[in-house]
Amino acid sequence: MIKIGITGSIASGKTTASKIISLKRGPLFSADDCVKKLYKSKKFNKIILKKFNIKIKNNFKSELKKRLIKKKENLKKLTKLIHPVVRKKMFDFIKKNKSKNIIFLEIPLLIESKLMKYFDLIIFIKSNKSLRLKRYISNGGDKRLFSYLDDHQMKDSKKLKYCDYVVVNNKSLSVLKSKLLNIIE
Repeated sequence: MIKIGITGSIASGKTTASKIISLKRGPLFSADDCVKKLYKSKKFNKIILKKFNIKIKNNFKSELKKRLIKKKENLKKLTKLIHPVVRKKMFDFIKKNKSKNIIFLEIPLLIESKLMKYFDLIIFIKSNKSLRLKRYISNGGDKRLFSYLDDHQMKDSKKLKYCDYVVVNNKSLSVLKSKLLNIIE
């Protein structure tokens, strides 16, 4: 089995790239989808409310975002809750698909989490910061939160040395698709 990791900075186009490259080639695991499912879990939400002392139950995510920006330690606290769950789901996915020839895993913090040894190939999706910010805001994101999260990720220049391929995603969808298909071939 060949395990391909897809990573990149916030709003670089990882999800789009992952869907393009995995289509009809093999199953895809998305760490972001895993986190979204976590936030739909009542059990997880109770843990978050308690851990961050949040009283608002409806739309507590906006209160959590404020607290993340306000206090640096809160991001670490949240990471310690989320990452072990996502990592377990990732390993379960690999185990479940061990008979497949190729599998794809979209992991935004693949390098930061030091997961490189679990992949046969790592593709880094790179995009300039102004375009990433524009994408993030167009998807309902907040400029301050983008800056905060982006500042807390490893710089692209450091991540690149761990990646087998770098795909610059500053142009059209068709250009991105062409670059990804060249890698697969």
